[in-house]
Amino acid sequence: MRIILLLLLFSVFTISSQAQSSYAPLNEDYYYWIDRYEVKAGKILPQFFTSVKPYKRSAIIDFVDTVNALEGFQSRADKFNYDYLRNDSWEWSRAETSDSKRPFLKRFYRKKSDFFHVDAPDFDLHVNPVLYLGLGKDSRRDDRLFINTRGVEVRGMIDRKVGFYTYLTDNQMILPSYVWEQMALNPVIPHEGFWKEYKTGKGVDFLQARGYITVDATKSISLQMGYDRFFIGNGMRSLIFSDNAAPASFFKANIKVWKLNYTYSISEMTADVNASLGGSRSMNKGYPDKFVTFHHLSLNIGKKLNIGLFESVIFSPDDTTGAGKFEWAYLNPIIFFRAIEQQNGSSDNVILGMDFKWNAVKKLSFYGQFVLDEFVLDNIKAGNGWWANKFAVQAGGKYIDAFGVPNLDLQGEINLARPFTYSHNTQYANYTHYQQPIAHPLGANFNEAIGMIRYQPVPRLNITAKLFVMSVGRDSTDYDWGSSTAQSPKYDWGSDLLKPNTQREQNFGNKIGQGFKNDIVYGSFSASWHFKHNVFIDFNVVVRKSDSVLKFYNNNTSITSVALRWNIPQRLYEF
Repeated sequence: MRIILLLLLFSVFTISSQAQSSYAPLNEDYYYWIDRYEVKAGKILPQFFTSVKPYKRSAIIDFVDTVNALEGFQSRADKFNYDYLRNDSWEWSRAETSDSKRPFLKRFYRKKSDFFHVDAPDFDLHVNPVLYLGLGKDSRRDDRLFINTRGVEVRGMIDRKVGFYTYLTDNQMILPSYVWEQMALNPVIPHEGFWKEYKTGKGVDFLQARGYITVDATKSISLQMGYDRFFIGNGMRSLIFSDNAAPASFFKANIKVWKLNYTYSISEMTADVNASLGGSRSMNKGYPDKFVTFHHLSLNIGKKLNIGLFESVIFSPDDTTGAGKFEWAYLNPIIFFRAIEQQNGSSDNVILGMDFKWNAVKKLSFYGQFVLDEFVLDNIKAGNGWWANKFAVQAGGKYIDAFGVPNLDLQGEINLARPFTYSHNTQYANYTHYQQPIAHPLGANFNEAIGMIRYQPVPRLNITAKLFVMSVGRDSTDYDWGSSTAQSPKYDWGSDLLKPNTQREQNFGNKIGQGFKNDIVYGSFSASWHFKHNVFIDFNVVVRKSDSVLKFYNNNTSITSVALRWNIPQRLYEF
């Protein structure tokens, strides 16, 4: 596999490339600002596909300039956002507003967005510090919450043909109580990988690294290789592919032609981690691998509707049964994975489905996803609750400038997943990476309703309020999640993707929310002041109520915090 990737990398450098761009890092607030203006325009703009994230910086500039020509930036806050987005990718916009009035020592911050930059015909470079300093109080923790992140972000281009991006931070944190307690069951930090103990079992210490190179092979074909995350969808959650888990190594190809956008990727992920809450790790050998091959075809139909079809397969040559092998056919970017999986007689995990976005009228958009893991039509018709009728559904809507109030946006979303969806009979084919779900953070066997209000009353102030109402059918907490031979008690009701579904509690009569019911209400309020370009001061309040017959999940928490962020998104643990 590594040889193949090296050959692909070699071919990238030998192709006669076009001018290319790096990608804007995933950031919920940043991407919402971009998406809101497409909804406000009331139509889908050609060659811009919002269901596949991240976006290229060059595409963002083309998009916002098109929206501006359609008079989509009208209020003071809208015009501020327009200037902000163009200044953030000034190498493509060449915006006059990107120049600093008073550079620091004449060499630094000559541009508002960059600590240091080089702008030469054959070399483009942007270097920025990364800082996240936060303090908070959790009603269920004696220790004060805090975040201390320091690092650097670098991006650029060589000959305007090869792009690169790298990001590295060192992090120490004391986590909210509900996150820390969850790690007693599954000792991984949400969204992260390897970690160490900090302050004698009170906190965590970890590095985060991401990076890639990218090339536009032709006007329509772009290639990317590196270590990062993706997000597929138009909602707050993704049931297809999300940024919930840790970054992973990947190779990705993307084709934009006519009204089509086609994405193919293969990622190398971690199948299992020897871990304990004390930070202990087995370092005698590397963690076992599994691979996720994914393709997504998106089609713009008219000016209002976008339909997407996707398929993914998870397979592993490290399968402990000895039957695992690397399936070369999955490297074919234009083949039906399910047919190959059946032909090879394998037990690989194939998941398929669709998504859509409908910009019905100006300021109003609807979206959704449907994921099909496995089913038998006769059992669906019988309504007998067969365990392997596995699917997930999302439906949502966005209302921009609600009730005629500028920059007041509303969003509502519903998500559900049947028991055992995304699961498999081994950890080498379930829909997880580094012990975390690749799609929804709750795994499966849940219902969820989300409401969000965003308001930008003045250009530099962003106010966000969210409400999550979740109902999850939990498994027993006395199950050894790391053991493949655990016998009793099973209590596998289909929520925890790390458990082999061969130890399910029952074959028939399964329904969403079965098992040990856990009702969660999560509310948050955030006020963020945009002090300087990509420098934010945040004030946050979180109230989380969790009720369950299991004592472990029966707790309530309230959190208040303040933070200073510089070139980094907010850390969110919304589950």
